[in-house]
Order: sequence, then C-alpha cells, then structure tokens
Amino acid sequence: MALDASVGVSQIDDYLRLYDEAIPPLENQLLSAELDEERLQLFQQLFQQMESLIAEKKQDRRYEFVIIIPVADRPQHLAACLNSLLDLCNIFNYGGYGDQGFNKISVLIADDSKHKNNIVKNRKIAETFSAQGLRCFYFGQQQQKQQINKLSDNERKQLISIIGDIDPDAFYHKGASIMRNISYLKLNELARANDRLLFYFIDSDQEFRVKIDAEAGERDSYAINYFYHLDRIFTDKKISILTGKVVGDPPVSPSVMAGNFLEDVIAFLTRMSKLKSAQACQFHAKDLDKGSDAAYHDMASLFGFDHTRAIYDYRCTLQNEHDHAACFRDFASKLKHFFDGEHPTRKTCYEHEDLDASIKPARTIYTGNYVFRPEQLACYIPFATLKLRMAGPVLGRLIKSDIGAEFVSANLPMLHKRTVDDIGQSEFRPGINRIVDRVDLAGEFERQFFGDVMLFTIVHLTDRGYPGKSKSEEQIESALQETEEQLRQRYRQTHKQIIDKLNKLKDLFNDQTCWWHNISELSEAREAFIGFIDNMETNFGQHAKGYQLIENASHVAKRHADILDAIVNYSQDKAAWQKILKDALLNA
Repeated sequence: MALDASVGVSQIDDYLRLYDEAIPPLENQLLSAELDEERLQLFQQLFQQMESLIAEKKQDRRYEFVIIIPVADRPQHLAACLNSLLDLCNIFNYGGYGDQGFNKISVLIADDSKHKNNIVKNRKIAETFSAQGLRCFYFGQQQQKQQINKLSDNERKQLISIIGDIDPDAFYHKGASIMRNISYLKLNELARANDRLLFYFIDSDQEFRVKIDAEAGERDSYAINYFYHLDRIFTDKKISILTGKVVGDPPVSPSVMAGNFLEDVIAFLTRMSKLKSAQACQFHAKDLDKGSDAAYHDMASLFGFDHTRAIYDYRCTLQNEHDHAACFRDFASKLKHFFDGEHPTRKTCYEHEDLDASIKPARTIYTGNYVFRPEQLACYIPFATLKLRMAGPVLGRLIKSDIGAEFVSANLPMLHKRTVDDIGQSEFRPGINRIVDRVDLAGEFERQFFGDVMLFTIVHLTDRGYPGKSKSEEQIESALQETEEQLRQRYRQTHKQIIDKLNKLKDLFNDQTCWWHNISELSEAREAFIGFIDNMETNFGQHAKGYQLIENASHVAKRHADILDAIVNYSQDKAAWQKILKDALLNA
C-alpha cells in the first residue's frame, strides 16, 4: 500500500488506529467459525497492508524479537521449525524487510548436538535461512565455550548448578535446561544495545502454526500473527513473562500417558471386533467433546484437571473411500509413535478465544513457548544439572512467587510435532534408548517421576512463602519426604491399573475369533500391534525397569539427596547468578 507523499505521519497514525480497532473483531469472527482458507488469506493481507503503512511512516518503535531454539541432534525438526518461522514472516511481514533480512526478527540456534554430521547440518541450516532473510546466529559448542570463558574461575564455580561443571571434551547433550541457561549469558549481552527487545524461547520440534479441526479433517494453518499480538500485549500491559502452550502432540512424556492410551486402544479393538472388515470405515466422526487441556495425562488431577471422560475414539486419517481393514492398518502404523510422545487419539487442536480475555495469571512455563523482557534473564532455569523433567512447571511456580501478576499465560499456542515424517520417529529424545524395534523409556520415566517429586515439593514450599521466606533444611527435607511418598503411592496405583489394562488388551488382540487374524493383508498391522504390546510390557509391565528404578533404595537416596541439596542452595545460586549478570552489564 503506497500513500501519496502529502499524507503525513498523523494521518498514517489515524489509519493504523483503524487497523488496530478492526483486527481483533475480524480475528474473532474468522477463527471462531469454520476456517476458510480464502478468508484467512484476506485476513493475512490485512496485516501486510498495515505493515506497508508502518513502513511509510518510517518510525517503528515496536518490539524486536530474538527467537532462541535449543536443538540437539534434530536437524530435520530444526529445518521444519525455521521454515515455519520464515513462512510466518513472509505471510504477516511483521517489522518489514530491509537490508536483506526481516527487520525485527532474528534467531539464536543453541546447538547441543553430539554427532558431527548433525552439527554440520545445523550450521548449514542457519546459513541457508539467513540467506533467505531470516537472520540466524549459530551458537554452537565453540561459541558457547567462548561465552563461558568470559566468566572468571570463581564465577564458573558459583554457577556449577546452573550451567554445569564444564567438560570441554564432552560438551554436548548437556540438557535443555543447561543449554537455555548458557544461552541466557549470551542474551544478557544482546540486551545491552536495545531497549525494545523481547526474547522468545521455542523448541525445535515446534512450528509457528496451529492445528485446526474442521469438518474436512485436521489441518495445520498460519492463523496467528504471533509477533503482532506479543508486541501489543507487552506494550499495553504490565507483563514481564508470557507463556503459551502447544497444540498437536502432547507436551508430556509417554511415561504419564500409557494408561489412557491403553484405554483408547482397547476401545478401538472392541469396536472393531463388532464391525465387519469390509464395511465402509466408521471412524471419521468429528469429536465435539474436546475434553480437558490435559486429557492425555494419566494423573491430570494432580494438576487440577478433572477428567470426566475415560475414552477417546480414534479418528481415521485416511481420506479416500476405504474399509475397516484399511483403518486397522492406519491405526496400527501409528502405535509405535506413542513411544516418541505422540498420542494418536488425544491430539489437541486450536480453540480460538478473544486474546485479551485469554490472558490470565500463570503458574507454569511451557519451556517451548515463552517470551520475556531482558530483565527476566534473572529467572534462569533452576536445578538444571539434575536433568529432571517438569522444568517449566517448577520454574513457573518460582516465577509466580517472585513477580506475581506480571507472569501470565495467553492463548498463543504453537504446533508440536514429536516425530519426523521421513523416519516415523523423533530424531533424538534424551532418556530413550532404541535397539531395532525395542524402545526403552526407563531413563525418561525416571526423570519424569523425580521431576514430579521436585515440582510438588516446590509447590508445597511456595504455598508457604518459599523462597521469599527462607525454609530450614529440616522443613525442606520434610516436604520432600512427604511429597515423594505420596507420588510413589500414586505411581504404584497407576502402574497396577496399566498392568490390568495391558492384560485386557492382550486378551482382546489375541482372540483368534476376531477378523484381523484371518486377513493375510493385515500381517504387517498385526506385527505392529505385537510390537506395541511388547514395548508396553517392557516399559510398563510387571518388571519394567523404570518402576524398578524409582523403587531402588540406593538410587532413590541419591536422587533425594541431590534434590534436597538443590532446593536448599537455590537462593544462594540465584543471588550469584543475578550478580554475575549485573556485573557483566556494568563491565561491558
């Protein structure tokens, strides 16, 4: 949109106010209805017109964004993530384009990869997208070591629990929390030169899109102009940290989804057994009951969610006319994806609501989707060296106790995709070991259990004023012991339920009167079910290694001592971190 030269800045401002007034109701109208791609494109063009007006004005005080993507041996995920960001920039053009790049968007790729070929690929990916206008800074092992070497020996010693005890010969797979904290040191430098800067952390297996559920089926769409909305929220409101969520695949471990997925698999086979193999597929009904936000979690009640529904039907993804035998194959092909964190029956789709109305006080950070002002670099990821799951909920509770209402959540989800189409599984997940088709989740399971122990110990303590009100080691020890025992009982109860469901599934699947045993073309699908049941038995059966780990006295004692020590020393660690960040700015 080019304006006549006589049009002044004040007139452009009048036009821009009209856009700001028109966008929210138009967005609510568009996204609350059945999403039409043609109308969506017109809506996207509205933002491009607005950006043209801002460019004509030649004054743009909106926020710049640095998107930080920690990645470890996931080049395909990284490329897909950056491709979605490039598409988003081209579609909405936030901040405009100039000097061979988008003016207000840049990316820090924090590489924690181990394998040399993936390191080379990640660096090349950064170069490729930079050449397309998406400025990417590669923050690899060499750059990370250089950043850490700016610290004195004493400072590094003070930060051991935050950035780890550095081993220059094994400087990889340090863990997502340590990688974020090391990135914070770099971001502290970037913050010096710009007072209109926001840091935006995402995960490499996410995309700047949302999953829309329509009559024609689910599809992924660029329906949210993230940067426009975030700029407006941080400009208009007194907010320091904002977290979104994810749609698509669940953000939790399969360790806490086994029970409800078994329920859905049993329901699928039970229904299939009563239908005819050659009958037209009956698994395409749209599910109008969306359930709760944590419908995929076996212990959702721990987090305040009330499950009123036990079973979710599988929604077949085949498009052309087909029968139940084809649907059986389709479902069977997805079973192995569960061990990478997919949930074939309980994916989450985007539910639109007025964005301003969606802004609420938060208590959990989704570490794959949070935005903050530079001064909140003081809120590093705590207890990083323990490498526990639930780092975001733990951090969220501590931030809530620190800044209260300035920590919010908003309905700005990102698309989460656990697996890569080319290989049918995740490229890399810590705590998961694979030998051919056998999957061992014991490491991730153990990290999940003790992550829950850490989280609910922190919940107990923050409800009683911690860390603002100091607690004695005895008080922390008491809270830790009580929490650990309560969770162990909960895990034991869930384990018993899973074993019962697994036995029920085996009996149902192995019933030779069921038609799937009598169709030769289903041999591969039957093998997929057999492999799934075998892996479920390995990871959640009577003798599962993960359950043995969390019951092993010596292992539990070690974890208990480490968690206790970390909580006791948190205030001291936080003070050291904040002083080091402040000194770095003063000495710049």
